[in-house]
Amino acid sequence: MVQKSKRPPSAAKIAAPTAPKRRGRPRAYEPEVALGKALDLFRRDGFAATSLDDLSAATGMNRPSLYGAFGDKRELYIKSYQRYRDDARAAMVDIFRADAPLRERLERIYRIALDIYLSGESGPRGCFTVMTAASEAVSDPDIRTMVVEGLTELDKAFGICFRHAKERGELPEGADPASLAHLASATIHTIAIRARARVPRKELEAIVKGAVDVLCAAK
Repeated sequence: MVQKSKRPPSAAKIAAPTAPKRRGRPRAYEPEVALGKALDLFRRDGFAATSLDDLSAATGMNRPSLYGAFGDKRELYIKSYQRYRDDARAAMVDIFRADAPLRERLERIYRIALDIYLSGESGPRGCFTVMTAASEAVSDPDIRTMVVEGLTELDKAFGICFRHAKERGELPEGADPASLAHLASATIHTIAIRARARVPRKELEAIVKGAVDVLCAAK
């Protein structure tokens, strides 16, 4: 009896090798760059006037990507504000800690402040704290806490400068470092507001010079 030859299995029945799973597409953005773009937008337009569509266009990220990376709009605002504070602190911390004469130290601090406040592709942006975060602090306790912490930190940093200057004899015995610190901080705030109002740098520098003269001659 002739044995029938077995037919080879059809191609359809042959199990195709399992293709390796494709990895997800790599993120087409850098979180720190995107956060910087959001910071610029919030700092220029504030919280309420900045829409999610604005943020998406500025960062190059769609809404799901924004939510996944930073949370909702409020969380992104808070992270942007923290980034601003960190950058400003890094720009000034060495000067506040420097062992330099009081006048020189104050002049350098205000010079850097003006550089920060007058920056911006579409015009001077002023200070994030003074121009936008202070408004949001009225209704948001978390932002209010951050604002108060920032103001207090600046007062303390100036207070240390004046206390050291008094110890070195640069200020008279009757000088009050805490009061001088408040005046020095107030000067920071006023040049921030005036910078946002596009007051020319020369006028702002004149305000700074007058303030430094008063602070260094305090009795």
